[in-house]
Amino acid sequence: MAIIARKQSTHKHGVPAETVLKQNRIPGASWRTRHLRHFLIASALFAPLFAAEAAHAEFRVCNGTQNLVGVAIGYRATEGWITEGWWQVPASTCATLIEGELQSRYYYLYAEDAARGGRWTGDINMCVAENEFKIVGVQDCFARGYQQMGFKEYDTGRQGSWMVQLSDTPGTQESQN
Repeated sequence: MAIIARKQSTHKHGVPAETVLKQNRIPGASWRTRHLRHFLIASALFAPLFAAEAAHAEFRVCNGTQNLVGVAIGYRATEGWITEGWWQVPASTCATLIEGELQSRYYYLYAEDAARGGRWTGDINMCVAENEFKIVGVQDCFARGYQQMGFKEYDTGRQGSWMVQLSDTPGTQESQN
């Protein structure tokens, strides 16, 4: 009769490997199920980080008034000065005017309260149109068939994202995301 001796394999700290394997098992779960579970847990933990990062790359305007507000934006691009409008921003909502990382340091904003006629203006004259528009250039607005309005300058400090809060109180509040 022969005696067969088997060396018992051990894991860290001298714990039998068989014990460690049993502790890591989920009863009734297959290999795929266990890995899928770990993937789903990791996705749930890290998804808010990725979503938050994506949400921060934009220029947003939030309407803190009780009325619909029309908004136009101006900025410097490779083809020159650009003004675009109109974004219709309902009461107590926000609109994204520029999606993605901001490419300029300075942006310019003009807004009108559709119901009461109030305006958010500044000292920088740029062209606007009556209806939806994208205008290249800020010179000779009237001669080119446009209107000229005073836009407020926002220095984003080269932040990747910026948000402006329009309110009924004097002075527009701004913040970075």
